[in-house]
Parts: sequence; C-alpha cells; structure tokens
Amino acid sequence: MSTVSNNLSSSELPTAPLEALRLALLDLICEAAYQEGDFTLSSGKKSDYYINGKQVTLHAQGGLMVARLLLDKLPSGTIGVGGLTLGADPMVSAVSVAGAYENKPVTPLIIRKEAKGHGTRAYIEGPTLPEGSTVVILEDVVTTGASALKAVERLRDAGYVVNDILALVDRQQGGRELYNQEGLNFQPLFTIDDIKAHYKRG
Repeated sequence: MSTVSNNLSSSELPTAPLEALRLALLDLICEAAYQEGDFTLSSGKKSDYYINGKQVTLHAQGGLMVARLLLDKLPSGTIGVGGLTLGADPMVSAVSVAGAYENKPVTPLIIRKEAKGHGTRAYIEGPTLPEGSTVVILEDVVTTGASALKAVERLRDAGYVVNDILALVDRQQGGRELYNQEGLNFQPLFTIDDIKAHYKRG
C-alpha cells in the first residue's frame, strides 16, 4: 500500500474526506512541484520560487486529489469544464472522470492556443454542448491570469456561459484582480502563501 502523505494512503484517496485530501495534496505540491531558487518565468519576470503544476496534475494520485477537490467546488448547474492547453489538459480530463464516478457528470473541453490547422479548424476540442451551457475554467497555476482569460473568451465565442475559474494555485500576482475586473468568480485550492507556509514547516 503506497503512501501519498504522512496520513493518507493511495487506497484511501477515492473516498477520503476532502479536508484530509487537501492536506495530502498540499504535501505533494511541496514535495514534487514547489522549488525555491532563482527562476525566470514564462512572462520574463524573475522569481525566487517556481511551481510546476504538472508534477502534481500528471501524478496519478495527485490528479485524483485535484479532481475530487475541484469537482466539489463546481457551481450547481455546471455542464462542462475547460481550460487552455497544456496546463489544464490533465485537470479537465481528471475532473470529468471523477465526476463520472461520483455521479456528477461534466463534459471535458480543451481549448487550443491557436485554431487547428486542418479539418474543422476548431479552437475547442471535446463534445459539442448545447448553446448556453455553463462551463467552468480550470487552470493549474495562475500568475497574471491571461491564459485562463483566453480560454474564457474562446468558450464564450462558442456560445457557452462562463462565469467561474478554479485553479490549483494562485501565485497572487494579478490574476485575481484581472478576473474581478472581468466579473469572473475565482477560487484557487491554494495560494502561494499557503504553500510557502507549509513548505517551511517541512
């Protein structure tokens, strides 16, 4: 029986209480995704820490934990979950699968950064939903918020209703403020302050 954290085993993940799941996920983020040092971000900005969300969302147990916690936060009436490739891809798929197991079905949608160069030339991959369907955006690590906002625009252009963004981590560097300006609700599972505090406790 493999152990995910000090107090939770892999076999317990599908049914563990969400608060225990949240703590185990925080352990995994600090162990696998969070690093301190000198880094240059994709925006070109310098940072004294780096979070690679895919070390968690592409981790078998991590993906399940993220999925169950995000599924619990989906607003009532959510029909689909979507996000901009590549960061959101494993999250969108995992939440959809977790929803199927918990009888809370949601349709996964992946938004391309550029339209497909052949065939339908579509920006959105996944089953077509009825116009007006409510879709929630998922993101792994939010910095400025620009990536998720692009996904919002693509989905709205396709006729869907998008009012909410859920994230694994908020770096607290402008994303929330941008979403507020756009009238979007934003909920991260963790802020960078949560992660730094947990990391220091070791």
